[in-house]
Amino acid sequence: MHHFVSIAIDGPVASGKSSVGLKLAESLGYVFLDTGIMYRAVTLAALQQEVDIFNEEAVTRLAHEINIEILKPSVNDGRVNDVLLNGEDITWLIKESHVNDNVSQVSTYAGVRSAMTEKQQRIAEQGSIVMVGRDIGTVVLPHADYKFFLNASVEERARRRLIEEVARGKELTLEEITENVRSRDEIDSSRAVAPLVPAEDAIVIETDHKSLEQVVEEINSYIQT
Repeated sequence: MHHFVSIAIDGPVASGKSSVGLKLAESLGYVFLDTGIMYRAVTLAALQQEVDIFNEEAVTRLAHEINIEILKPSVNDGRVNDVLLNGEDITWLIKESHVNDNVSQVSTYAGVRSAMTEKQQRIAEQGSIVMVGRDIGTVVLPHADYKFFLNASVEERARRRLIEEVARGKELTLEEITENVRSRDEIDSSRAVAPLVPAEDAIVIETDHKSLEQVVEEINSYIQT
């Protein structure tokens, strides 16, 4: 029976895990999944349906009801995947600031995390994968073949996020983004369910002052193919 290889990459917001994970997956020929987009889809659904973000029961119920699909990109507009919510393309909608401001709260709910974790684990069973998120090595794929935790200073992560937002035509200040990053860090690391912490057996990589290529090369040095 063929053994599928699983690589877990965790880290805080804007630590570079998505860009690194995608590049790594492409180099290895593995499937890539950024699990954060699934929590963003739930958040967007709640906002669209005017469900109170702070009503855990209602948000959890919604998470079980909606259909989230992650497909290969159908449009050459810079997207990594098509993200569909009940059949509607929401790939870029989940990047909007109102989703950014609420996704960490939605991610604290045990029922939401349970619903998303089951889906993520089913995807991992289908082939070799690079999966990125905040609880991959600790909860989703605790027996992953390789586990990495990417980190960077708040200042560096805010700077990266600002570059992304400006590139998409957004008008935000570095101060606004820095505050958002700090707030999300606090929520992610202090939540009762699946808090953001490195797995005990994860390799921690500091990405400050390192290029995307350098981080991918560092991770690749640990992987035996």
